[in-house]
Amino acid sequence: MYRGSIVALVTPFDDQNNIDIVTYRKLINWHLEQGTDGILVCGCTGESFTCSEDERDSLLSVAVEVVDGRIPVIMGTGASETKKAVDRTNKAKRLGANAALVITSFGNKPSQRGHIAYFETIAEVGLPIILYNVPSRTGTNLHPKTVVELSKNERIIAIKEASGNLDQVSAILLEAPGFTVLSGDDSLTLPMLLLGAKGVISTTANIVPMDFAEMIRSFENGNLIKAQKIHYKLYPIVKALFVEGNPVPLKAAMKIMGLLNGNLRPPLTEASKETVILLRKVLKDSGIIN
Repeated sequence: MYRGSIVALVTPFDDQNNIDIVTYRKLINWHLEQGTDGILVCGCTGESFTCSEDERDSLLSVAVEVVDGRIPVIMGTGASETKKAVDRTNKAKRLGANAALVITSFGNKPSQRGHIAYFETIAEVGLPIILYNVPSRTGTNLHPKTVVELSKNERIIAIKEASGNLDQVSAILLEAPGFTVLSGDDSLTLPMLLLGAKGVISTTANIVPMDFAEMIRSFENGNLIKAQKIHYKLYPIVKALFVEGNPVPLKAAMKIMGLLNGNLRPPLTEASKETVILLRKVLKDSGIIN
């Protein structure tokens, strides 16, 4: 069920810095048309750290309504405190999410034993859990042995692996070959598929959803040449989207494409002129804009 191209959906804001629900609905419908395989609400790309609990609930409710069961809706519920993560996961379950993406506890830098206790406590809620390992944001790494241990819990169904370390992916799949690994690094999606990953939770899919979905389907169908061709088409775009902290370049690119106004919530600030110039070039070179 959790495979293919899952978009880590942006959160659009209006000029008063409120959530722009109209644009949000349009984006979700666009992804349904483009063949996206799943929607992640309130991930890091969605500026979840700046959203209130009421805003988070509203975003999830709208996503569940618009998607209407056609593809999975995943809710980001992780927190620095276990109790808050449990509360968020309970709420996500009540509001109709299909699964929860749970980032490792950030700021606290728990031990591996602490990570296990954190995730297993959240899993008791009963909503399927996707682990999220992103050391660049949290300051801690979920070790492969820890992931293998957690994979034995039937409610923990997958991991979004964003350490950037392919050896770590290999170690997980060697010891837990049936566990679902999803790429958390867009540029490593194709290499991770070759190692046994099932898909990606993607930032870049916000602007090229059909391409990302097609790359993975081509791989699954055994058309490695086509998958490789799409990978190299997307590679310059992916790298450009991370020259500044995500989602700053992404929202600038979406503004260039006319998908949204590009507004960010403080402390994030708009992309630099140099970044905008780079984005225009890669979008033009790839044929996304004229």
